[in-house]
Amino acid sequence: MDLTEESATAAVAASFAETPDPRLRELLEGLVGHLHAYVREHRVTVPEWERAIGFLTEVGQKCDDKRQEFILLSDVLGVSMLVETLNGQETGTESTVLGPFHVVESPPREEGESVDLLGRGTPCVVSLRVVSADGRPLPGASVDVWQCDEDGFYDVQQPDVQPLGNGRGLFRTGEDGRLWFRTVVPSHYPIPTDGPVGGLLKATRRHPYRPAHVHLIVAAEGHKALTTHLFVADSPYIESDAVFAVKQSLVVDFAEVADEREAARYGLAVPFREAVYEVVVEPEAADAG
Repeated sequence: MDLTEESATAAVAASFAETPDPRLRELLEGLVGHLHAYVREHRVTVPEWERAIGFLTEVGQKCDDKRQEFILLSDVLGVSMLVETLNGQETGTESTVLGPFHVVESPPREEGESVDLLGRGTPCVVSLRVVSADGRPLPGASVDVWQCDEDGFYDVQQPDVQPLGNGRGLFRTGEDGRLWFRTVVPSHYPIPTDGPVGGLLKATRRHPYRPAHVHLIVAAEGHKALTTHLFVADSPYIESDAVFAVKQSLVVDFAEVADEREAARYGLAVPFREAVYEVVVEPEAADAG
């Protein structure tokens, strides 16, 4: 059968007819349909398609055990946030992107321990309460935390400067669903621009910056896992995050505290900053349809 502009899409879709997994077949047929429509609509040339293949090849070559360029590409195209939005909780805390730097296992830490191993920057306390959708506190919930340092770098970006595990911690909530930990206020920072995704941003005159934030993955027995951020309210780029991940409900006041008694409670000197946030996770039963 000769492949023509008119017959191409149907012919390729038909090639998936024997796919045992019906969802895989649906996704592949849909992908081919939209991709072919794009090529026809924009009359993509051979050199343009070759450049696209070359770009994707470069993206793959930039991936390793400490860098995920494909996640970065998905992020800057807004696909990561679109998938998160489509699959997020209906009534719980809103989700955001995983990001490209959750590539190292966070070390287990006790409540009150600091994730900052460098002793620089503005001291900060993050106080969390994890509850179910009905407001019931969830003891024993795991809270995986990771963030950049005060200069805007993650540990894996500076292996000669930061010890592995800096800015990271795996915590458990207490009987009241609460936990707190010490850290430093993270900085806004540029996403990596030394790879093909950075080249894409440059070609389109987009800035690479993300507002300051702390990453969280919250998991509790019988509940849907949640991947989210706490955004620092007064950070630059809150209104123009390079990966489109800011949601107003996740913008948190990292308030300055000058109370010496409060500082002593946390083993800190004044002034320090404190963020307080309640994380709501939905029961798995919420997925039942």
